[in-house]
Amino acid sequence: MLSSYRQIFASPGSLAFSSTGFVSRLPISMTGIGIVTMLSQLRGSYGVAGLVSATLAISAALLGPQVSRLVDRHGQRRIIVPAMALTIVAVVGLLLCARFEAPDWTLFLFAAGMGVMPSTGAMVRARWAHLYRDDSPKLHTAYSFEAVVDEVCFIVGPILSIGLATSVFPEAGVLLAGVFLAVGVLLFAGQRSTEPPVHPGARHVGGSVILNRGLQVLILTFVATGAIFGSVEVVTVAYSETQGHKSIASVILALWALGSCLAGVVFGTLKLTGSMAGRFFGGVLFMALSMAPLLLIAESVRGVGGLIAVGGALLVAGIAISPTLITAMALVERLVPAAQLTEGMTWTTTGLALGVAVGSSAGGWVVDAAGSAAGYWVPLTAGVFGVVAALAGLGRLRAGLAVDEPSEAAERTVDLER
Repeated sequence: MLSSYRQIFASPGSLAFSSTGFVSRLPISMTGIGIVTMLSQLRGSYGVAGLVSATLAISAALLGPQVSRLVDRHGQRRIIVPAMALTIVAVVGLLLCARFEAPDWTLFLFAAGMGVMPSTGAMVRARWAHLYRDDSPKLHTAYSFEAVVDEVCFIVGPILSIGLATSVFPEAGVLLAGVFLAVGVLLFAGQRSTEPPVHPGARHVGGSVILNRGLQVLILTFVATGAIFGSVEVVTVAYSETQGHKSIASVILALWALGSCLAGVVFGTLKLTGSMAGRFFGGVLFMALSMAPLLLIAESVRGVGGLIAVGGALLVAGIAISPTLITAMALVERLVPAAQLTEGMTWTTTGLALGVAVGSSAGGWVVDAAGSAAGYWVPLTAGVFGVVAALAGLGRLRAGLAVDEPSEAAERTVDLER
């Protein structure tokens, strides 16, 4: 198993850009839940906290793809450092407004400003695609490894963010996220030898890659997936608090990410055959079904036993996450021209961000109105929507793959450059 992963790091500089990409991605898992934890303590409302977090997610959904489009046109290093600097200014503004009890509208303003945070996860995957575009097994393993890195981020990030916010001071989690972003982006931008070249066609592409019909299916399905992520985070924090152990929420959410991490490690070593679109649908279906036990447990079990049961259910539910995300990124690489790959991958994560916005706000509203146990209806409903969207779009995904089938991705790149 480990030999498969050793092979992908044989390329010079690959370990450096992947590891610095890990540091710069930690804030993604820390900021949303950090804002919820911070504001629920300082303002006393999960509704306001969820809305501010949702504002960040919506802003990232709107601005993130535009930042990545600039990256495709002008190169990674030239764009991500200024984008990081703007994000840090917004983070500082948000923390000051939260600490000094500024009006609520200022929180939304600075949360929106944080939406220019660069999508280094998409840029790391673009570097892997540049290295192994003509070696499908290695590219599959590389994408799997990055999915595992994402899950490690979601294990470490919430633990740090919630733990610091509840044990040190409320703003500590978001503050550390800003530090990780600044350091990580600067180190990542310094890895010049592995930065993908700007494709000549990138400066002349007329429309956004969002017009790709197959990509639209992935985005819509990932809106539902993001709603699962956002609502489970908010509801689990609230449920842990009602059981008298709010700080344990970070450990419970880490179990969810751990299940995904383990599944991703195994998935990356498999020699896959069959329909990629079918595998994607299967992952979405499993993810939806795994939400039902959470609702049943939360409504029937109380105390520490309920928290342990929710943690176990999330550990199992996490098995679906990494394989689904890995397959989605492989679909993007097949469906989208190389000159727009960073934008295409960012649009996929944008779907997640939009879903997180809807899920976190909806979860907060339901918790405030009906209690934390009822909040688990939100991820279950989102899962059902995701299944419907993926099933309805299977034809588009298969059609897009069929168009790509006669030629390899490298040949698509040559055609674009011509």
